[in-house]
This record gives sequence, structure tokens and C-alpha cells, in this order.
Amino acid sequence: MSTPWSEWVGRSEVRRDEVTTTPARALAATLDHPAFDDAPGAEIPGLWIWLYFTPLAPMREVGPDGHPKRGGFLPPIEAPRRMWAGSRCTFHAPLRLGQSLTRTSTITAITEKVGRAATLTFVTVRHVVEAGGAPVFEEEQDLVYMPIPERFEPPPPTPAPPAAYLRDVAVDPVLLFRFSALTFNGHRIHYDRAYAMETEKYPGLVVHGPLQAILMFDAALAHTPGRTPTRFEFRGLRPIFDFDTLKVGGAPRAEGGLDVFTVNGEGALGARGLVTFAD
Repeated sequence: MSTPWSEWVGRSEVRRDEVTTTPARALAATLDHPAFDDAPGAEIPGLWIWLYFTPLAPMREVGPDGHPKRGGFLPPIEAPRRMWAGSRCTFHAPLRLGQSLTRTSTITAITEKVGRAATLTFVTVRHVVEAGGAPVFEEEQDLVYMPIPERFEPPPPTPAPPAAYLRDVAVDPVLLFRFSALTFNGHRIHYDRAYAMETEKYPGLVVHGPLQAILMFDAALAHTPGRTPTRFEFRGLRPIFDFDTLKVGGAPRAEGGLDVFTVNGEGALGARGLVTFAD
């Protein structure tokens, strides 16, 4: 379906960054990784790529929600609420401390869908990250734009499936603030309670989608030591808040891979994903 933003499809940008030690050490501390190797060349989990290539908009270019103002590389879609809806990631090579990286980002699709109460606009961005001219990481990322409702009505709950493992994660405003800082994510729904509740009508601070993804991915790696992940995909199903209890679980899939998920204290899924490993 054609949208007012179709002319943005095909737009690209190229950015460069280095896999520096401090952000990785800080995330390891935030997630209580007991033994983090910070030696030059040490391998870090592939999803930690999200610590790099962060959006460094100056304050004069920040919008009222804490995100960079609309326009630029992404289309200036006016719907006030925007979220990271999910991703499909491929790991081509290990991510290592000290690497110099180049990321090419391309808008591959913009579509509109009619939701329960409003029209949603989805923007899909393909990121290709290279080191020394060779691919390291590839991602298709879905962003969604929507109106802010007059009151919060969560989607119908999806019950959690049986799990081979289930881990408790202590969620609080400190964790959300630290993850926002590490990813340079200024979105106020994660740390500004008054804004989250009064402007965006949430009942509390929102747990980041990519934080849930990293928690799912890291738990899967801990459950399958020695295996090499080749692909990870996830999508958000229902918001989880700072007052919720949060568990991260997973179970082997019959045809291979590991189904992973986050679940709140009421047993409703927050996010769901799949980790695929090399044979």
C-alpha cells in the first residue's frame, strides 16, 4: 500500500563507530555479568551492537518525547508515539572489542495497518554492519508510529508457553535509566514517570523492547554454553512496566533453535523471540 512517506523508501545513510570497552563493561555491570572479559579483541554478545551507532542528536534537535526531532533519515511521520516493534538479526562474525565498524542503513519499507483503535505506520530499516569490509551483523528493524490513546488499554494477554528455564530479572527505574543512558535513548517513557503517565497514558515506566531482547538473548546463550548463535528475531507483544515482575524464559523448538520470551507477573508475554544456532 502506498503511503505519504513512500518516497523515503530506499534512503540510506552510512555511519562509523568503534567497539569501545566502556559501554560493554557498563552493560555487563548493569546486567550483572559475573565474568566479563574486557581484553582487546575479546568477543562480546552480538546484540550488544546496540550500544554503538547510537543517535547523537544535539539538544536543539531533540523532540518533546526525548527522541530526535522528526525528519532527517527517517520520515517525519506525525503520529506522536513511536516504538521499536521488533527486529530480525543475523550474526555473520563475532563482535569484538576494538573493532572499527561501518554501518549502512537503508529504509526498505513503509506500510500502514489498521490496528484495534488507530492506524499504525511501520518503518522497516535494514542495517548492515561491516568490519574491514566483511559483514559482521545484519538487522531488519521495525519501528512503529501511532497516536497516543486517551487511556491505556493493553492488548489481550498471550499466556507464556512451557519453559525449559525461567529466570527472574529485577526491574526498577535504575535499570531502565542505566540502559537508556548506555544506548543514548532519550525516550522519556523509560525514565520520566510524569511524562510516561500523563502524556503517553502508560501506567508506569516502560521496559525497553531492546532491553528485553538482550535479556532473552543473553539467557539463551547462558542456557546453551558453547553454541554459536547465527540468527535472532523478536517482536514486542505487550508493554512491561517497572512495577511488574519480569521473568525471562525459553524452550527448545522441535525443528531446531530456542524459543525465548519475557513474561510479567500475571503470566502475560511481553516479548517473544527465536534464537537459531550453528549446527
